[in-house]
Amino acid sequence: MNGVEDSRAPKTRITARDMAQIAVFAALIAALGLPGTITVGATGVPITLQTLGVILAGAILGPRKGTAAVAVFIALTLIGLPLLSGGRTGLTALAGPSAGYLVGWIPAAFVIGLLTAWILPKYPLVPALAINALGGLLVIYLFGTLGLILRTDFGLREAVAANGVYIPGDLLKVVVATVVAKGVHRAYPGLIGG
Repeated sequence: MNGVEDSRAPKTRITARDMAQIAVFAALIAALGLPGTITVGATGVPITLQTLGVILAGAILGPRKGTAAVAVFIALTLIGLPLLSGGRTGLTALAGPSAGYLVGWIPAAFVIGLLTAWILPKYPLVPALAINALGGLLVIYLFGTLGLILRTDFGLREAVAANGVYIPGDLLKVVVATVVAKGVHRAYPGLIGG
């Protein structure tokens, strides 16, 4: 086509702007680990602010860039950087009871991003809250429950019940992420793309 790019072709190339957004959100997830952790319950799985960053990545960047941001963050922890809250590395987390929750961050960002792309450009508050709760709670809890079953002596019932202690804080994160994402999408429409 004489060097002219077909505008109808699907966008698969990552631009410098995309890479910058991915890096910023990976850094945001890392920064949200700085306040530390609160360990509650018998699971040994800490409460952190980093799941807020995962929800924001999906809700603001969409399925492709949001998932990439979370994957970059997790890759950095797996090579030994102590970026998880409490100064933990990805290998430390994967060896413990929080393994499933950490793994669940990637599909959570994807689900949130994919569903968010469907409700744009308006980003209505109630559907957005539901989407962020689905990805930020249900998807992460599903993987977390499986991780607890594999990494602890918990049975299915105990592992599911163990998530109860995290629900109030995670619901607050969902609300905060939704309000922030709504503001971002209002100020920068088209951020997620087609």
